[in-house]
Parts: sequence; C-alpha cells; structure tokens
Amino acid sequence: MSLTDHQEATEAAGPIDSTSAAPSLPDDIDLDDPILYLSRELTWLAFNRRVLHEAEDPRNRLLERVKFLAIVSSNLDEFFMKRIGGLKQQIAAGVHTISLDGRTPSQQLQECQTAVRAFQSEQRRIHVELMRELDEHDIRVSLYKDLDEDDRERLREHFRANIFPMLTPLAMDPAHPFPFISNLTLNLLVTLKYPGGNEIYMARVKVPVNKDVSKRLIPVDGTHTYVTLEDLIVNNLDMLFPGMEFVSCALFRITRNAIVEPDVEAANDLLEMIESELRERHFAPIVRLEVQPGMEPTHRGMLAAELGLNEEEDVIEVEGMMALRDLFEIAAIDLPELHDKPHRPVDHPLLANDRRNIFHIIRENGPILLQHPYQPFSTSVERFLRTAADDPKVLAIKMTLYRTSAGAILDSLIKAARNGKQVAVLVELKARFDEAANIQWARRLEAEGIHVNYGVMGLKTHSKLIFVVRRDYSQLRRYYHIGTGNYHPGTAKLYTDLGMLGCDEEMGQDLTELFNYLTGYSPPPSYRKILAAPYNLKRAIVDKINREIEHHKRDGNGLIQMKMNALEDPEITRALYKASRAGVQVDLIIRDTCRFRPGLPGISEKARVVSIVGRFLEHARIMYFRNGGEEEYYIGSADMMRRNLDSRVEVHAPVENPELRQELRLILDVQFADTRSAWDMDANGDYTQRTPEDESKRGAQETLIGVAEKRLAAAAKHKEKKIRSRLLSHFQWRLRDKNLGS
Repeated sequence: MSLTDHQEATEAAGPIDSTSAAPSLPDDIDLDDPILYLSRELTWLAFNRRVLHEAEDPRNRLLERVKFLAIVSSNLDEFFMKRIGGLKQQIAAGVHTISLDGRTPSQQLQECQTAVRAFQSEQRRIHVELMRELDEHDIRVSLYKDLDEDDRERLREHFRANIFPMLTPLAMDPAHPFPFISNLTLNLLVTLKYPGGNEIYMARVKVPVNKDVSKRLIPVDGTHTYVTLEDLIVNNLDMLFPGMEFVSCALFRITRNAIVEPDVEAANDLLEMIESELRERHFAPIVRLEVQPGMEPTHRGMLAAELGLNEEEDVIEVEGMMALRDLFEIAAIDLPELHDKPHRPVDHPLLANDRRNIFHIIRENGPILLQHPYQPFSTSVERFLRTAADDPKVLAIKMTLYRTSAGAILDSLIKAARNGKQVAVLVELKARFDEAANIQWARRLEAEGIHVNYGVMGLKTHSKLIFVVRRDYSQLRRYYHIGTGNYHPGTAKLYTDLGMLGCDEEMGQDLTELFNYLTGYSPPPSYRKILAAPYNLKRAIVDKINREIEHHKRDGNGLIQMKMNALEDPEITRALYKASRAGVQVDLIIRDTCRFRPGLPGISEKARVVSIVGRFLEHARIMYFRNGGEEEYYIGSADMMRRNLDSRVEVHAPVENPELRQELRLILDVQFADTRSAWDMDANGDYTQRTPEDESKRGAQETLIGVAEKRLAAAAKHKEKKIRSRLLSHFQWRLRDKNLGS
C-alpha cells in the first residue's frame, strides 16, 4: 500500500483524542503498590459493558443490536462459570491471598456481585427497549395467552407432536430425591394438587431446548411472532399432568462452576484425565440460581438450600426473558434491512489471481501476511493445508490444534496421511469448553493413522502453527503458517486475526525444534527468531521494554505499541509502568482485561489504553518496539497474561519483511485513530467512547474492510496491465517475425 493510501485509511478513522482524569499519588510510589493495578474481573465486566453499549447504540442496525445483547448474556454466563466459580472455589478452600490489585477472594467476589447486579439491571432495560423496537418491525415474542384461538390450537398440536414426547416430569417428595439439574438449562418448578384435595405436590420439568429439534423460540404460523418454549409448556401442562389442578409454576436456571481440578494421579493418561474432568464438571458445584420474579419465597428458599447456595447472595431474580443468549435466534432472522451490510472477504492480492502451487508463490514472493476476516480463511490457510496434502513433494505436516471444527482442516490432514505423508498433530485437550470436541477430533485422527500428541504435561499448547516439510529441487525446505487465531473456519469469519505464511530458514529451524519438544521432551536452550512461552517470551518482552527505555534516554523518542486481548501479567505491567515513567510513549490496544492504568501523573500520564468494539471480535496480537530506529514487529498467539506466559506453549514471530511491516503499521494507526468504535480508558479504569464530529466516519474495522477491497482491486488492475503488456509484446514479436519472414 502506498503512503497516500495509508494516510487516507488513517484519516478515515478520524483524529486521536484522549482525555483522562487521574487520582493523586505520592511521588515515591512503589511500582508494586496495589493501587496501580486494576481488577482483572472488574475490567472484564467493563469490557462487556462496552459490548452492551453496542446493543443500545442506535447507529447499529436493529438485529445487530439484538445480537450484541445475546453475546453479553453468553459472556456473563461464562463469567459466572469461570471467574465467579474460581473465586468461590478459593473461598471454600480458605484462600486469603491478596491479589495484585490488593483484594482478597472474598472482596473480589463481593465487588463482582455488586457490579453484576448493576450490569444486569442495565441489560434488562436495554432488552425491554429492543423488544419495543422489534415490535415496530412486526418481530415480537408474545405470550401464549395473548394469541388468538387458531394460533393457540396450532401450537398445542405442535406441542403434542414435537415437545410432549421429550418431557419427563420428576416428582420431588420424600420418596423422590431432589433431581439433578444440568448447567444452564431452563427448568419449571410446578406445584399441583388433585381436584378437591389439599395436599400440594411438587415436580420439576426440564425445558428441552435443542437447536435441532425444539428451539427456545417457537414461530407462530410462519410469521416473525414467537412464543417461548417454556410458555408453550406451561400453557399445556394439562397434557403432562392430566386431571390435576395447578397451584403455581415458576422458571429457574442454574450455573455451575466450570473450573474442576482433575485428579492427575488417578488418571492413566491425559485423555482419561480430561474425560474425567468433563464428567466432574457436569456435577460441579452450583454458583448461581436465577429465578422468575414472584416465585413463592418458600420454593425459592427450598431451591437455594437443595442447591447449596446462599439465598441472599447467589439467587438472582430475572425480570422478563431468562437466558437472553437465546436471542441469537431472533438476531438470525433473514431481514437484510435490519442487519449490517453483508461482509464478503476478499482474497489476498498475491493469492487471488495466482492458481499456482501456493508453495511456489511463497518461495518466490516471500512471506505473506493474512488478515482475517478481511481475507478469507478458505483461500489462504485451508488452501495452504489442502495443497500440502496433495503435493507429492510434501513429506511431512505438523500442526497444533487448539480449537477447530469438522471440515477442510481435518479433511486435509486425513488426506495427507492417506497420501503417505508423515502427519503429526498436537491436539490441546484442555481448551476450555472445547474438550469434548477435541477428544472426538483426536480419536478420528488417530483412527486414520495420524500421530496425535496431547502436548506437554502441565502446559496448555495455545500456539497456532502449521509446519510443512517439502522437497524443493534437491533440498528440503520448511514452510509454515504462524497465526494469532484458531484453525476454525467459523471464528475466522467473526474474529480479527493475523497469520503469516513463509519459508524463512531460521524460522523453520526454530519451529522444527519447537515441534520436536512438543512431541518429545526437552526444549532447546534458545531460539534463533521466535519467542516462545514459557521459555523466553516473557523475559524477551521485558528485555525489549527495558531496551526501549535505554534508547529513550539516549534519543528521546522511545515508543512501545501493543495490541492484545488482555493485559494481566504483573511483570509485563510493571515493565510498562517503568517505561512510561521513564518517558517512553506506551500505546496499548486492549480488548478486555487490563490491569494497567493510563494517565497517572508521574507514572503513566502520557500512556494510552484503547479498546475497539465492533462487528468483529478483536483477537489479533501485535507487538511493536521502535528500538532506536531498528524497528521490531511481532505477531503471535499470546496475550500478556500470567497463564499465557508461564503456563502455556505460545509463539510470537518477528515480522521482518518491509511490506508486511507496513501492513501492521496501518492496522495500528487506523485503530489508534478510530473515532467510531474506539473507547479510551482513564486512570480509574473507566472508559469513554470516542464520538466523531462527522457521523459518516467509519470505524477501524470498516476502514480495514475498505483497505482489503482496495488492495485486491489494485492488484487485479496491475495484473491486468501486466497481461496487456505481455500480449502487446507478444503481438509485436509476432509482427516483427512476420515482417522478417517476408
């Protein structure tokens, strides 16, 4: 891209404007003082407030706003399963350790519960507003009793044929123990009696929400009017309990802790350990009970007692629709005028019009930087692996799989093995919430004769790597893909990620040694180019930050820029404070969790923290160091979190090609200049959304969509010009040859 294009793209996002208020601090404050560090949990909740704002923002199309509301609900469920569950686990174990931000587990839990209550109040308000606006577009979730008689009769027949056979009422009395309640399922607590009788009976009915059989929202006569599945069941309970009188019926839902400590000693191997963990998670302690307003106090207390919960702290009344994550069903309605303009990724310019073997393209053109979802996953990463599977000169393929899905990736690996290539795949069984799927993929690959490894005991393998050994002419050459995102075609359409295809010899040697460690034993003492956790990544980053301080002392223009999902690691945060305190400009693009506080006088007053929230989930990781003019760029899989840097196998790779560096520079500049979807953090951890003077200004993601389209169009035009030039030369040659012959 030309400098003019770079300036145009940056200007499209708008000027930078960051203001912040800062608390007063003593001049001699220690960089270990807890006051300098924000709460991991509370900053994560703050990120979801920014996502919730997208559900309210009238600049977004209506069904996109519904989608954001569903995302927030899903995220909040995960917060309870992981963060609240983890805090409760610490409290139960008697842990009183003070966190980096100076809080005990009990204090963290209390502050989180207070913040969540305020958050959910705002969530409910926005839900009511969205339902009103949906109604104006003839999209509504109605009550069964408000439908006309014909609609009720059709739905009753649907219930009889499709729902009733799946229902299993479970009595609750001295002869029937309290039933097991599954995580995040909707349940009805029904009380009833025989006609003329006084004795009250109680039963639990699980609402059988299933995306393939019985969705949460049932359409009424083919329109965009829906009733909830639980409402349909409640109004047809007479089929389930014929001849009984109903006293009450209330909806409830539980959330279980997702953090289960597996018994390492009892397991014979890692696969068995993870399968055991999944079984234990199914029965894990409950951390939250959601109930319908108006539930009988005695019933509410009974549920809390049976589930082992503190009724005052752990029971939440939910007004309106429970489990708003199911609004994804509404967000998926096919009404183009209520959705964003469809995004169609455009091929990378070097790959779009060149159908040669992709290894030839990489070898001749040098490294290729891939930008998803602006460029498609299928014509880049999947093409790379598909070609490797078919190419007779490819001898071996090695790959790490953290998250994936059925489809082209697995098919290519299986095809490669069937074609006689050596295929080794590291499947990370401990990928949270994907464990069951990864066990399935691992067994499928093993059945095809592929060498499947589960990584290094005690470490998660989170790196995103494909490594290919190919016979080029008379020598072996190593090709690779190093990425920031998962090998999952679905998330590649929704997450902004980077990947690099290349064949650098030293990088290839590093990856050879890394894979040998992952499938073997000892790690190499050092690497030539890559930075790998948990071996040298953190130390290298701290060293580079300290080096920037030294350059700044000498030259006065130190600059560190980082883009990541989260900044939580104490050592990295402390090093960034040290750099900012020394006068180095520290610019951070951080999606969610952030312990670093910008704008602190004398410590971080010139530092910036920006968060981008848009139609895609920001997921790429970039590091930049000015390094006294010898600039360094890195991309990779690790966020600046203690777990990533100390307990995971992560890889960051240098980007050395000048053209690729220019592409990374554009991404950073556009996002720092964004005035549509960027939020500035202040010293207190509060965020303010930038507001453009010109409402037509595009956000960073829309700007980068335009950049990708412009690059492809320019490449096509250039190729067309080259083809015309070749044809003209060929015509002139033939004409000259003809004249000579005459």
